[in-house]
Amino acid sequence: MPKPPSKQPTERPSKRPSKRPINQRLAEAAVALFDENGYDATTVDDIAARAGVSRSTFFRYYRSKEDAIFPDHDALLERIDARLRASTADTAIVAITDAVRIVLAHYVDDAEVSLRRYRLVRRVPALRDREIASVARYQRLFREFVGAWLGDSPDAGLRAELMAASVVAAHNQVLRGWLRAGGTYDPAEPLDHALGYVIATFRHLEQPQDKDQVVVAAFSRGATPQAVMAAIRRHLESRA
Repeated sequence: MPKPPSKQPTERPSKRPSKRPINQRLAEAAVALFDENGYDATTVDDIAARAGVSRSTFFRYYRSKEDAIFPDHDALLERIDARLRASTADTAIVAITDAVRIVLAHYVDDAEVSLRRYRLVRRVPALRDREIASVARYQRLFREFVGAWLGDSPDAGLRAELMAASVVAAHNQVLRGWLRAGGTYDPAEPLDHALGYVIATFRHLEQPQDKDQVVVAAFSRGATPQAVMAAIRRHLESRA
């Protein structure tokens, strides 16, 4: 009596079994294959085979091959959101700068994949579009947080937009510099330098000055007009 055919495995085992999560293995496989063979020449089947899984498994994690290039953005956005929500009005600026450091560390911790992705995104318009959309999600998250922090204060919407844009611009300038240099240095210090400008922007926008604000000053009876004017000038310049 002939033996019944054995069931085929649902997933193809890789030559070197990995303990890394499947979504991460698929992302690494996609980046590697796009870099080696080109974006257009690489198929979903190629990516699945490189990662040691089936085609159906690929689609349980990603809708398309370009999705696999940005695998952790949702999880990263959740981490940023959690950090921002854990803050108070008194610690809002610290929370924002911490969130920026979390994003940069995410790229630096997996430098090889980040550098390959950077080269790919520069070459493939579809991936550039996805990156732009991802950056917009980060900026929206910061804008909503800052807007809630500012509440009903004057020009809250405008100030929230400016603050969020400065946060994203500072991060992207440092990240791109690090990527262009091939990840050859620690970007922590340049990020701190850039965040200094961000914090200065926050401090300037935090409490907008009323155009008609009245300044009251007291001087001794014997003060000369020149001394009074000089003191007022120094005070106004210190608040500029």
